[in-house]
Amino acid sequence: MDLDALICQSPGVMAHPGLPAGWVAFVLAAMTGLSAWSLWRPCPGAPRARWLALAALPVVGPHLRAVVTRPVPLVTIRVLVAVVFLYAIYAGLLGTPIPERNLATTLTWTFWWTGIIVAVYFVSSAWCAVCPWDALASWLVRRRLWRRGADTASVNLRVPKSLRSTWPALGMFVGLTWLELGVGVTASPYATAMLGLAMVVLATTSLALFERKAFCRYFCSVGRTLGFYAQLSPLALRPVDPEVCARCQTLDCYHGNEDVEPCPTHLVMGRMRHNTYCTSCGACSLSCPHHNVGWRLRPTGDEAVREARPKWDEAWFVLGLLALTSFHGVTMLPFWEPWMRELARAIHDSGRLLWSFSLSMTFMLALPAALFAVAVEATRRSARHRLEYRRLFATLALPTLPLAFAYHLAHNINHLAREGSGFGQVLLNPLGVGARPLTESEMHLRHLQPLVHQDVLFAAQAGLLLFGFWMAVRILRHRVSRISGPGYPAAMRAMLPTLAFIALVSLFNLWLLMQPMIMRI
Repeated sequence: MDLDALICQSPGVMAHPGLPAGWVAFVLAAMTGLSAWSLWRPCPGAPRARWLALAALPVVGPHLRAVVTRPVPLVTIRVLVAVVFLYAIYAGLLGTPIPERNLATTLTWTFWWTGIIVAVYFVSSAWCAVCPWDALASWLVRRRLWRRGADTASVNLRVPKSLRSTWPALGMFVGLTWLELGVGVTASPYATAMLGLAMVVLATTSLALFERKAFCRYFCSVGRTLGFYAQLSPLALRPVDPEVCARCQTLDCYHGNEDVEPCPTHLVMGRMRHNTYCTSCGACSLSCPHHNVGWRLRPTGDEAVREARPKWDEAWFVLGLLALTSFHGVTMLPFWEPWMRELARAIHDSGRLLWSFSLSMTFMLALPAALFAVAVEATRRSARHRLEYRRLFATLALPTLPLAFAYHLAHNINHLAREGSGFGQVLLNPLGVGARPLTESEMHLRHLQPLVHQDVLFAAQAGLLLFGFWMAVRILRHRVSRISGPGYPAAMRAMLPTLAFIALVSLFNLWLLMQPMIMRI
């Protein structure tokens, strides 16, 4: 096997190879074909709702219903995840400072952050149901393993109106990205552990002060990211029989009952249309007296096409997600650190380069937003009936969501496949007692033994980019059909600016995948 084909290396730097030219040409050809098809074919009307209630299936249906209507399975998983989380915190605080030898950094940044993004497609926002931050906060404040806590356990303040949006979650996302990439939390087991503890403190404080689970609804950037990505998932918690919910008078799913907490994010199951704020916590399925809540199978992206109605703040969260996922890729290119040092010299920055990083991050956040704003204004001017700008902005932001999701996955599976092969050694020595940093030969060996074959990885990355582009175009076509008015020329004029933005972002993400990528830990 040719080592140079597997590893791109400069003095003191180890990097993953980029996407080969053959796959790049394939993606470009497919994107060109999809773009031409989207402009040639008239925009469709609203698709017919299609779904399958898994609880209604023969043989497996009753078992699936039992899982979501009994507390034992969910509580068991929550306890196990919390134990693993606490042990990772212990390893980060007291174990070796070498990131690739410590459970805290390898589990968090290589496996967990990739794993939950992969999982959201297959099991929707189910990670939120077993989240250790919320589990520990609930046990500390409610002092119950799963049953409803006393009303006096929390102050139960109403969240201020100014915070009842996704702006706090977007602010946290920007802050966490700054800590991760600017301060370098990923390279420090101790800092990773402290960050995990800080999230528990925030969740606990929020639960003690505010009604229900304000942290999950308004503040948690991870939960909101999974909530938006879950709009693309083929799986969702929904009524087994919508007619039962329509006749319901008690709304136990919203209010809870004497044993089960009310919905933590103020949702009514019978009126739910999108997954953005659903944490799949099971409160609705456990409290429903008719056992009418279960997992529903639906076409991929159907919710984003048919049901989602993003608001102004939600549109900005989607754009922030799009910008930050691409920004992660930029910071791992070989030229990034030399460029940061040059910028630091130009602005007389300190040795930690925090001002240089902050300026670059601000630019990378502002540029996509500015380009998208221009595309929205161009669409508004081309529409037969002038629409209110903020409404149009929110409507057209959703097609960019699959671009963020696809690149997020394509980028992270590269880390997982190439940096996860040494995880078995970390499990045998979680604290890294007596361990030393990886030598260059050990790094080479890890890259020679990825978790999946390199060709499979390249195919997956190319496929993900195409999936994101196809889904973005599909959502855009349905959105445009609602705002352009009748007629093919009007629809094409309305679609063209946003389609150009989608193509530009996709080409940039493709270019990022073509470049060598620096190892994370």
